Amino acid sequence: MPIKNRFAETHAEITAWRRHLHQHPELMFDLPETSKFVEEKLRSFGITDITTGIAETGVVAVIEGQSNTSGRTIGLRADMDALPITEATGLPHASKNPGKMHACGHDGHTAMLLGGGAIPRRDAQFRRARGADLPARRGGRRWRQRHGAGGADGPLGHR
Repeated sequence: MPIKNRFAETHAEITAWRRHLHQHPELMFDLPETSKFVEEKLRSFGITDITTGIAETGVVAVIEGQSNTSGRTIGLRADMDALPITEATGLPHASKNPGKMHACGHDGHTAMLLGGGAIPRRDAQFRRARGADLPARRGGRRWRQRHGAGGADGPLGHR
């Protein structure tokens, strides 16, 4: 089955994840519930190679497909943090956390990355991917100052 059909089949589920994340926004590096949600979803897909605590609340997963004879890895990433904004949209899935809102699209990015993690796992043609949900792009300088530059030797590095 073409991959676009697989995404179409899971559209409602991915939308539900996005709305859940939208209702429960967290800021910068203080993302315990978001990280837990992402980790639990990844584990529910049968993914076991998961590293948590990256930049405090980031999540990295290696998703093995049915075969990996080439040794190649596809990297996927998303930010998970929200903005310190009070939501006034009136949407049924509006933020339940006062003064915090996913006005930046990171809820959608995270939901799409989860969809990208769920579907290849079920696809016999898929080889390998590394997905990273990171706490805060906007806080990148702060993270590098606290934790170093990261790079190929860390959990986002080559395996």
